[in-house]
Amino acid sequence: MGGLLSIAVLLTLLAVLYVPLGDYMARVYTSSRHLRVERLVYRFTGVSPDAEQSPRSYAISVVGFSLVSVAVLMAILMGQAHLPMSRDMDGMPFWMSFNTAISFVANTNWQSYGGESTLGFTAQMAGLAVQNFLSAAIGIAVAVALVRGFARVRHGSLGNFWVDLTRGTVRILLPIAFLGAVALMVGGVVQTFTDTTATTLMGDPQVLTGGPVASQESIKLLGNNGGGFFNANSAHPLENPSAYTNLVEILLILLIPVCLTRTLGTMLGSRRQGLAILGTMAFLWAFSLAVTTWAEVGAHAPSAQAAGAAMEGKETRLGEWATSLFAVATTGTSTGAVNASHDSMTPVGGGMVLVNMMLGEIVPGGVGAGIYGIVIMAVLTVFVCGLMVGRTPELLGKKIGAREMRFVALYVLTTPTLVLAGTGLAISRDSTADAMGNPGGHGFSEVLYAYTSAANNNGSAFGGITVTSDFFQVTLGLAMLLGRLVPIVLVLLLAGSLARQGKVPATAGTLPTHRPLFVGMLVGVIVIMTALTYFPALALGPIAEALA
Repeated sequence: MGGLLSIAVLLTLLAVLYVPLGDYMARVYTSSRHLRVERLVYRFTGVSPDAEQSPRSYAISVVGFSLVSVAVLMAILMGQAHLPMSRDMDGMPFWMSFNTAISFVANTNWQSYGGESTLGFTAQMAGLAVQNFLSAAIGIAVAVALVRGFARVRHGSLGNFWVDLTRGTVRILLPIAFLGAVALMVGGVVQTFTDTTATTLMGDPQVLTGGPVASQESIKLLGNNGGGFFNANSAHPLENPSAYTNLVEILLILLIPVCLTRTLGTMLGSRRQGLAILGTMAFLWAFSLAVTTWAEVGAHAPSAQAAGAAMEGKETRLGEWATSLFAVATTGTSTGAVNASHDSMTPVGGGMVLVNMMLGEIVPGGVGAGIYGIVIMAVLTVFVCGLMVGRTPELLGKKIGAREMRFVALYVLTTPTLVLAGTGLAISRDSTADAMGNPGGHGFSEVLYAYTSAANNNGSAFGGITVTSDFFQVTLGLAMLLGRLVPIVLVLLLAGSLARQGKVPATAGTLPTHRPLFVGMLVGVIVIMTALTYFPALALGPIAEALA
């Protein structure tokens, strides 16, 4: 009963915030007014805020800024011993810093280290937390640029990346993250700049690591980043101490991805289109939640049945319902934060959260990435429908021709190529068997999960696998970088191609894309594409384990 109540409260809060936040974000990106603090940023960086960029220039700005951010963050991580509040921590090794820097810049937050035992406060705040804001703002900016591509007519520009980046950070992420941090501190999440020495029941001293946890926890979830201050992430009692904070954290995870569907509809002048996109996301998310909760609460695994419950790897203060809800929220978005060990989930539950990422993280997807990901799938759906009826496909008044489909095809192929090639390369190495925490199908699932998480910019892991070797640091790092930047460039090129078109008037033969029929077709295309791509790999991992 408590689990159903938590879900009901969560959905109620999202429904209450959906319209005001969605419309507010639309105003942020359509207003011609610049705030005073934004003008200071533009003056300091030499940006002309009223100048617009071509798709090529916008893409170069995103890629260039991201690569520079990787270099700067690597320098902070490797040189943290020379920074204040380093807690006497040494600098990160080169390849670990390479992996970590890419991870946080790519909005993945894959962590091959323990936060409390590896990083000082300055590296956490000035390095990781800053990228939590910036990487999320980039995702929203790219999504908005794609929406502009549909909204504009015979236009050669997509807006100004630097303005979109600044507005997303200043007007959206910072205020909500502040409120989220306060809500978490009220629930007991720590926010200090010192460690605490406590006395145990045996009378021995014990050092409890403190730090600016609440502030980083808030943006880690709001920006769908996921990297925890502590190694245990949101399973740690100082990051997520109660059912209240667990609910707040899930709300932060889903808030912007869900409300961006309203932003899309408002900017396009078709709010029914936004609701159709939301309906697609909601159907897939609800199905995933039902299956995962059934598997975990019902203990549908031999070991769980023998123990009487599927509580291995879960926090007793949260239980199976809250763990299932968090797991589906974090893998349906690009968050990757965890409040339990996904490696200990039942085969069906663990397989379902893996499939959430394989869907392209569009249920509801990452901050910004969920919107442009599902719009790409909508373009693919209208193309398939056009082939079925022998009509040139159209979406939102724009024709989908060969040029547009080349970008869509490359987008759809990029992530699966990285996932399957990376998994195959890793499995082919003898040393991978030593890195896996389990043999057989479950061990294969650990490797498959790692590359699926990296290439889809999620960041969660089947914790049984050890990925500290240079091979995993480099290959997972490259999977994260390419899985982030290649799709973004393709999205921006598609947006530019659409923006240069005229508007096609709707006729009797135009496929309505805001009705339940299209929602059903979109769901079907997403599921079929995922099944055709990943079923052989899933058969070797979670399916084989579930049937064993």
